[in-house]
Amino acid sequence: MRILVIEDDPATADYIARGLAQEGQTAEVARTGKDGLFLALSESFDVIVTDRMLPAPDGLAIVRALRASSVMTPVLVLTALGDVERRVEGLDAGADDYLAKPFAFSELYARVRALSRRPAATSTGPTELMVGVLRMDLLRRVVTRSGNVVDLLPTEWRLLEYMLRHPGQVLTRTMLLERVWDFAFDPTTNVVDVHVSRLRRKLEGPNGPALIRTVRGAGYILDA
Repeated sequence: MRILVIEDDPATADYIARGLAQEGQTAEVARTGKDGLFLALSESFDVIVTDRMLPAPDGLAIVRALRASSVMTPVLVLTALGDVERRVEGLDAGADDYLAKPFAFSELYARVRALSRRPAATSTGPTELMVGVLRMDLLRRVVTRSGNVVDLLPTEWRLLEYMLRHPGQVLTRTMLLERVWDFAFDPTTNVVDVHVSRLRRKLEGPNGPALIRTVRGAGYILDA
């Protein structure tokens, strides 16, 4: 694998790069957010590992810029801010995983390997997902409802993609937390309900059909 590491702390950057090299991987290190964003936009990497707290642009700004430029390289965000709200913010920005500092290299490397195994939209799988009036173009990163473009945030995109891949199936909150947010089940969080409600409003409009139904006591289902 070729991995881009964006980290302004020399000790942390060297620790990650040295560990990756020992595993036989190639690590390119950028010491600033500006250099990291330039490399991420101009070169090809299998995974990007970025610190969140960087001099401008910070890690989340880098992720947003990449996704806005249709660069879908998996991104792992490192941060000392490890609470749930910060993790949700990072994932909403378009990050694929989140790891709190301090961390063991073995866990970081396991997460990097997992991200590298995720299928890309340009693989031999389907390039479009369709259910009823909904259409998701995985290559152009466009969602339409009856031909009208629907603007989605990165987490809303992942949520809808998972639902479109499982139409007509009841998807529990636990399933969605694990598959969309990479969280273990937390009975105190309402992050799933908040994002489903927001997605539902965007897809259905003020007078549209009920595309996402709540199954009381079970979860949600995407109907045609």
